[in-house]
Amino acid sequence: MNRPPSPAARVLQLLALVGVLLLLWQGYALLSTPTAEPRAITARGDLAADEQASIALFENSRNSVVYITTRSQVRDPWTRNVFSVPRGTGSGFIWDEDGHVVTNVHVIQGASEAMVKLADGRDYRAVLVGASPAHDIAVLRIATGFQRPRPVPIGSSHDLKVGQKVFAIGNPFGLDWTLTTGIVSALDRSLDGGDGNTISHLIQTDAAINPGNSGGPLLDSAGRLIGINTAIYSPSGASAGIGFAVPVDTVNRVVPELIARGRYSRPAVGVEIDDTLNRRLAAAFGREGVFVLRVVPGSAAAQAGLAGVQLTPEGAVLPGDIVVAIDGKKVDSVGRFSARLDDYRVGDTVTLTLERDGKTREVQVVLQPGGG
Repeated sequence: MNRPPSPAARVLQLLALVGVLLLLWQGYALLSTPTAEPRAITARGDLAADEQASIALFENSRNSVVYITTRSQVRDPWTRNVFSVPRGTGSGFIWDEDGHVVTNVHVIQGASEAMVKLADGRDYRAVLVGASPAHDIAVLRIATGFQRPRPVPIGSSHDLKVGQKVFAIGNPFGLDWTLTTGIVSALDRSLDGGDGNTISHLIQTDAAINPGNSGGPLLDSAGRLIGINTAIYSPSGASAGIGFAVPVDTVNRVVPELIARGRYSRPAVGVEIDDTLNRRLAAAFGREGVFVLRVVPGSAAAQAGLAGVQLTPEGAVLPGDIVVAIDGKKVDSVGRFSARLDDYRVGDTVTLTLERDGKTREVQVVLQPGGG
């Protein structure tokens, strides 16, 4: 005799039936759900004129920019074997049809070899043609043979205006060929090169410049070279909106000499000066300008009658000539003196405004070759 199920069993049977029905319903719901389709794309329309101009500038200039990798030789202290290790990376650009590549000195400094990679993927071993540490400019050369990339068009920097739009192309952090844009933030900046040299007449820009951008071109909106990206000011080492570039007017004066002679001779007048002593003398005598410490015999300064500092038998210092202006432009420091002369070429004639014993006079001197 079959007993009827207990109330508890009936509840379990009912719950099981409800569970089956729920599963059947969920399956039906999934089968009946329509397949999701991509949303329709809204037509954008033409790119803005400035966007089109930026794209065209990058596409026209990219092939003229190169990626530079360097290696240095080290000696194993245990085996005494010499081997090559990666040292750093940077950027550069094609200068002419002869395969000359311009970059920064600090990109290749301390390296035993350098490789140049073109935008089309070709790699070339580079040779150093010349360098000017005072300007942080170096020239390499590659044997490109056929299909030579187009040189960067040369612009000018003396007529730049603060607020003018600029573009930087390079390889920040080793990333291939990137474009950043900004404006000219300031002009005629000076920067300590860290090796005793002060780089003058720099262009300041807020275009993002990061490690690896060094040596790459800074372009104007016409795609012309107006500077070489050389440094950033940043406590973290990354772009903080303050970057510097060597102006193209300096580049166009220095690079041809590096190609022709392997070194750059800065214009000089034939006097010995020193930044530290100059500051001390200026403070001691309450005078602004550049104190001539010594006149080189037979130099242009000697022919013009300049005199240097003298010491009395008692050990007192008697200042000689103090240069206060070059061609009417004020000179108030050794760095400014060198920067003013660097605007000229060897053989040019300049007018020096001098002070001595409270009297002012002007003399003309022909600039002669100086140091690099």
